[in-house]
Amino acid sequence: MEYVYAALMLHKLGKPVNEESLKNVVSAAGAQPDDVKIKALVAALSEVNIDEALKTTFTMPVAPVAAPSATGAGAGEQKKEEKKEEKKEEKKEEEALEGLAALFG
Repeated sequence: MEYVYAALMLHKLGKPVNEESLKNVVSAAGAQPDDVKIKALVAALSEVNIDEALKTTFTMPVAPVAAPSATGAGAGEQKKEEKKEEKKEEKKEEEALEGLAALFG
């Protein structure tokens, strides 16, 4: 991962993303550069337009957090629903175990 970050930083600064510059960045960060990984990354990036790849990268939207109910009435209903779901799941598990017991006697 550090190699990809180094490549992105070099690209952002307008520097060439090549083996020598990647080695320098990784070394400056305090890590021991791995020549094989650096060569593989440079080869993979040679055919990639980094600017286009960054533009088309999918970003995960963050779901808004639901505000707590002011009256607290909704919380009670929600707990009831959760208990019903738990009971349904327990019943399904019991039925599955009964089915297994019938198979193995």
